[in-house]
Amino acid sequence: MSWGKLLEPDLVLGNSIMQLTPDILHANNVKGLVLDVDETLVPITKQQASEELRQWVEEIKPTFSLWLVSNNISQARIGGIARSLGLPYISGAAKPSRRKLWQAVKAMEIPANQVAMVGDRVFTDVLAGNRLGMFTILVEPMLDPIQTGQFFSVRSLEVWISEVLGASFQGK
Repeated sequence: MSWGKLLEPDLVLGNSIMQLTPDILHANNVKGLVLDVDETLVPITKQQASEELRQWVEEIKPTFSLWLVSNNISQARIGGIARSLGLPYISGAAKPSRRKLWQAVKAMEIPANQVAMVGDRVFTDVLAGNRLGMFTILVEPMLDPIQTGQFFSVRSLEVWISEVLGASFQGK
C-alpha cells in the first residue's frame, strides 16, 4: 500500500466528533469505534469530558462498541475521562503503532474492517487505523481557543504532506 493510501482517511467528517451519527456509522458498516482522546474528544487543556460529549457517548454506546485509545501516557487524565464516560481505555498507545489498537479491536470481538479509528490527526490516528485495516474517520479537533493557531499549523502540515504523497481529503 502506498504512503498516500496509508495516510488517507476513509471518511473526512469536516466537523467535530459530535456530528458523527449512528446513520453515518451504519452506512459505512461500522460496528465499533476506537476513539482518540486528546483534541478528538476533549481539548488538551481540559481535564474532563463535556456534558455534550457525555450525551453523544450515551447515544452511540447502545449500538456500537466503544474504546478509548490514546497516545497520552497520563493514566490520571485518560483514565478519568474514560471513567466519566463509562468506557474502557488504553493509554500510552504509541500510534501509529498498531499494537494497542489491536488490543481494543480484539476486546470488541469485531473484525477490524468493521471498527472505525476516529481521530483528529493523520500521522497517528489515520495511519495507525489504516495499517490495521480499520475504517478511518478524520474529525476536526476540539480545541481550546487559546491553542487554535498552533494546532492547525501542525495539522495543516500533516494534511499537506499527505496530499503530496498522494492522499486525498476531498469528496470523502
